[in-house]
Amino acid sequence: MNILRVCKSVVCFSLAIFALLVCLNNVMDYGSNYAFVQHTLSMDTVFPDNTLKYRAILDPLVWSLAYRLIIFAEFLTGILLLIGAISLLKNIHSSVAFTRAKNWVYLGCLTGFLLWFFGFIVVGGEWFCMWQSEKWNGVEAAFRFVVLIMFTLLFTAMPESENEQK
Repeated sequence: MNILRVCKSVVCFSLAIFALLVCLNNVMDYGSNYAFVQHTLSMDTVFPDNTLKYRAILDPLVWSLAYRLIIFAEFLTGILLLIGAISLLKNIHSSVAFTRAKNWVYLGCLTGFLLWFFGFIVVGGEWFCMWQSEKWNGVEAAFRFVVLIMFTLLFTAMPESENEQK
């Protein structure tokens, strides 16, 4: 058995469970992070003299749509990674099938990267100046998620040596 392949499968499975738990938490405790989206998009906790406040979105319908899109992206990230992890484990003894199964992981990592890097750091952090909020600043947490996602992507993409595959 190739222990590196087992490790890759377990890492992918762990990240899948993380994304699905984040999604579940947001569904079960909808109000907590809805407030986060509301304050970020409305820019009501950024620096008082911020000249970029014209970007604020004050429509509760847009807040709800944005939050539901976030929850959907978390779910999609988790499901793609879960399919990937299971596929990796199922194909652990076949180099071709194992390599093909990595595509699910890549898609899951891409979805998570787009959510937490583009969505939270670029759009939330920079466009809506979330970094200026003392209470509603998710940039640091999003950065941690992006690092874990990129670690998983790179670790999974790393080739196994020919000696280990035998």
